[in-house]
This record gives sequence, structure tokens and C-alpha cells, in this order.
Amino acid sequence: MSEPMAAGHNRKVDDDMQEVNLGLYFLSEVVGTAMLILLGCGVVANVALAKTKGNAGGFLMVNWGWGLAVFAGVIVSAYSGAQLNPAVSIGLLVAGKIGFVQFLVAVAAQLLGAIVGAVLAWASYKQHFDDEPDPAAKLGVFSTGPAIRSYGWNLVTEIIATFVLVFVIFGFADYGVADIGVPGGIGGLAAVPVALLVVGIGASLGGPTGYAINPARDLGPRIAHAILPIKGKGSSDWGYSWVPVVGPLVGGLLAGVLAPVLLHLGK
Repeated sequence: MSEPMAAGHNRKVDDDMQEVNLGLYFLSEVVGTAMLILLGCGVVANVALAKTKGNAGGFLMVNWGWGLAVFAGVIVSAYSGAQLNPAVSIGLLVAGKIGFVQFLVAVAAQLLGAIVGAVLAWASYKQHFDDEPDPAAKLGVFSTGPAIRSYGWNLVTEIIATFVLVFVIFGFADYGVADIGVPGGIGGLAAVPVALLVVGIGASLGGPTGYAINPARDLGPRIAHAILPIKGKGSSDWGYSWVPVVGPLVGGLLAGVLAPVLLHLGK
């Protein structure tokens, strides 16, 4: 779920970070991630909950909804470079694109923004949550769950899918299409390739686990599910909750390590 920068703004990140207001940086990530989760959880609610206009719209509707949610989140978080995802942030950290303080600020903001976005999605569909009899459908609006529960293989799926996300985003930067994690100046078209990438990952790799590919996207809404007064909500499935956190972090870290090597072969 992610995160670019228009061509022509490829300044040194260390220089950029010296100029960053960490309060605005934090707020930018909160707003962007909240927008991402509001629209992303919103499309799942529209498909999964009883009596909605989009009920039973299918998995591809969810894929496209999440892709467009990424587009919207990126557009409203230009100041922080629109990371919106701890897996992206850890990739930027190990690749030397952001510092450790910026990483911590971004991740804290992303988690808070994800909780806020999930609460807003619940408020938007409050009556449908009340009418939905299936606790699993309600939880599915907030967080991911595996089609076949096998923690090891579920973890592998999340690692691979998130690696694809972060690795390709680094590739976008090399082509001058989109850069990430650097404050300022994100153009509207720079968000399009990242949005389409998320649609593609969902359609291709989303079947086994629901493609969290973003620890904040899963953990924040799961926390919201646990604390909100949702009628008949059932368990928040904390036993599975580590998979969509650890898997994406590992995938993002691997992409951050390998992208500077594999994307620069022969250069």
C-alpha cells in the first residue's frame, strides 16, 4: 500500500533531511496514511458488508480500490515523500535514503494514520457493520487474513509481495518516474505507477493472504477493530497479526538492500 516523487527533484536526501520540519513530516505521513486506509478499508467494506451498493463486487474491485487509495494517499502527503508504509520506510533506511530519526517518525505517523483511517471507514459504514451477521466479514474490512492458514507460507507470501512493491518502487526512481521518501514536489502523475503496481500485486499475489504488504495497513486497523464498539465483531485474530507485520518488514528490508545492487548492474 505507497510513495513517490516527481522527476527533477532528485536532491541528496541527507541535505533534504536537514531542512525537514519533523512535525510537518509526521503530519504528512498521518494524513497520507489515513487517506490510504480510509479508501482502502472503505472498498473492502463496500464489497464485504451487507446491504452496500457494492456488495459482492469481487476481488478485482478490491484491488482497484486499494490502488486508487494509494494514489490518493500519495497525493496528499508530498511533504514527507509519501512513504505511507513501514516496509517502504525500512527499505529507504537500509538504502541510505532516510535517517533513523525520520524512519521512526514516519512509522509512528503511519500507524496513527492507519488507526484514524480505519475509524473513519467504520463510521462511514456503521449501519452496514450493524447489519452484517458474519464477524469474519467485519474483521476482513480492517485487516488481512489467509485463505489457507499456514504461518510459514503466509509469511513467505507477504515477504515476496512486499519485496516486489518496494523493489519496483526503487526502479521507478531510477527511471525518473517516481522517487520516494524525499520531502517536496510530488506531481500527480508520479502517483499513477505506484497505484498501478499495487493493483497488479493484489491481482497476482493477493490470493493467499490478502496482500497486506504494509505493516501499518494491517496493524493499525486491527487495533481499531479491537477498540471500536462494533456490534458482533468477534475476535481480532491477534494470533495471525504478526505475519502481516514481520513479512512486509522483511520484504522491504531485502528490497532496500538488493535494489541499489540489482538495479544498477552495468552502471
